[in-house]
Amino acid sequence: MSQSPQVADGTEQPPACPRHPDRVSYVRCQRCDRPVCPECQVPSSVGVHCVDCARESAGRRRGARTLLGGTAVAEATVTQALIVACVVVYLAQRLVPSLTWNLAMVPALTGSQPWRVLTTAFLHGSFMHLAFNMWALWVCGTVLEPVLGRWRYCALYLLSALGGSTAVLWLAHPGADSWWTATVGASGAVFGLFAAMFVIQHRFGRDSSAILGLLAVNLVISFLGSGISWQGHLGGLVTGAVVAALYAWAPRQRRTGYGVWGSVAIGVLLVALCVLRVAIA
Repeated sequence: MSQSPQVADGTEQPPACPRHPDRVSYVRCQRCDRPVCPECQVPSSVGVHCVDCARESAGRRRGARTLLGGTAVAEATVTQALIVACVVVYLAQRLVPSLTWNLAMVPALTGSQPWRVLTTAFLHGSFMHLAFNMWALWVCGTVLEPVLGRWRYCALYLLSALGGSTAVLWLAHPGADSWWTATVGASGAVFGLFAAMFVIQHRFGRDSSAILGLLAVNLVISFLGSGISWQGHLGGLVTGAVVAALYAWAPRQRRTGYGVWGSVAIGVLLVALCVLRVAIA
């Protein structure tokens, strides 16, 4: 049982706010029951909380979660950042033409310049090449990023890009022209996003016929069109499907662990495949 402080004549001392002792307050915090003056009151669903309890409650509160367990996001900021990066790099390519050769995916140079397996995803060969990839990135990204959350979406994009470069490396032949052919574009990563959309829609029983038709058309164009790296498209597609399946079918209570360590394992596997290919070439 608590006792109220008393003054010398035996009467009770008026309750005062702990943060402002000179202010009398008969309103109490619903959590800690301490007096709280108007300045320190934080409205809650029932009554008010003091500043300290409100801060503690906010620190414990988990953010809203997406369908796949990611932190909900209001805007596709990663998608926007990727588009801006690709546009800026394309402008730099126009100003410094040698940049394309220095950053493009060239199988023969992968062993000594390994950064090419990722930097190639930010290069483009023409304005139309850039425009189509950025349109596809925007369409897919604005759907996938809110569903996956930022870090899963970012991992999906980068792993798909790496998967595309890995396929280019393995399907090129030392001594042939393909071993020295430069490959550029975000297409491998974009195909990974296409595959992820199909996998996630299928996982939750939604109609995936539209994305399947789009995939089929783009794959036909990839194989029949000239100057198109079907190898990179195929590698990005397969990698994106594997990564998306990992996220979509991870156990509900262990989604973060599966997502983090699964993504790391896929990345390590792709790097190991690149190292092996360079070693045996």
